Amino acid sequence: MAKRVYEVWKGRNKFFLGGRLIFGPDAKSLLATVSLIVVPVIIFCIFVGRHLRHEFSSYNAGYAIIVAAIVYTIYVLVLLLLTSARDPGIVPRNSHPPEEEFTYETGGRQTPSLQFPRTKEVMVNGISVRVKYCDTCMLYRPPRCSHCSVCNNCVERFDHHCPWVGQCIGMRNYLFFFLFVSSSTLLCIYIFSMSAYYMKVLMDDNEGTVWKAMKDSPASVVLMAYCFISLWFVGGLTGFHLYLIGSNQTTYENFRYRSDNRYNVYNRGCVNNFLEIFCTKIKPSRNKFRDSVQEVQQPPPAAARESATNDAGLEDRRVKVEDDMDIGGDLLKISQRHNIDGIESDIRSRGNGES
Repeated sequence: MAKRVYEVWKGRNKFFLGGRLIFGPDAKSLLATVSLIVVPVIIFCIFVGRHLRHEFSSYNAGYAIIVAAIVYTIYVLVLLLLTSARDPGIVPRNSHPPEEEFTYETGGRQTPSLQFPRTKEVMVNGISVRVKYCDTCMLYRPPRCSHCSVCNNCVERFDHHCPWVGQCIGMRNYLFFFLFVSSSTLLCIYIFSMSAYYMKVLMDDNEGTVWKAMKDSPASVVLMAYCFISLWFVGGLTGFHLYLIGSNQTTYENFRYRSDNRYNVYNRGCVNNFLEIFCTKIKPSRNKFRDSVQEVQQPPPAAARESATNDAGLEDRRVKVEDDMDIGGDLLKISQRHNIDGIESDIRSRGNGES
């Protein structure tokens, strides 16, 4: 039975559900990320949201606080799954180097060696951009593509490898990553606000001080501190990626080329940059992980083909010489046979004459 593509995949990815879900090699970190999201929400629903049910004029309206927290948490987890469990834009590997780029250099040697340029120029928005050759994937990387050392893949529009989601962030999952980070920021703000509101309720009901309210609901204090710290991370990350989207940069480009002050050929204006991320249809994956592996024999490089051609030519000439030798031998045998027959006929004729 033929194996499927995901079973012989050369990257470090992990596949689940028969190749339907693809994760990075550090997929276990998702458990920690899910815990950091779910556990605070459970604490909030039990120790804070449950006590706020009666703080509204309509009794049923109080349940909206708990329902909103649960529904929004599910939404955040779905975004996390869409970020982590999909192809981020992996460029399929080549089975041999790009043959059309080969050149031959003798370098004083009798046998020419195969050489090809390590970079080449491509046009992007009318400007020449240099792309590099990847030795691992044996291809010239498309513009904005980079090889992830963690996943061992070339990823289109590579942003970074995020250990919190256990996946590369690239062309096909960047939107979901941004939505996940920004939604996590809003969830932190919601939990922080409701916990602070419950503290105010305790202060008003007991006519006490903030210290008395903190003693009555330590869970609110812990949630407020946790959300405040988390906001520095996910909130700062949201702001940073808003800047990157507005200037049409990736995290990799921003950190690597920040000091070069080079012109950004991908910047099309703030509005168009946002439209490119939020209003552009996500391209389908270039990899068919569930397809059967086709045993296709790749054409050999040019040097191998020339060597095979020369060998075939020598073989043809050798066969021709052997055929000529065989024919010559046959002709010689025929000639000898004719000569023997002629001699025998002369002997007979002489014998008849003498008698």
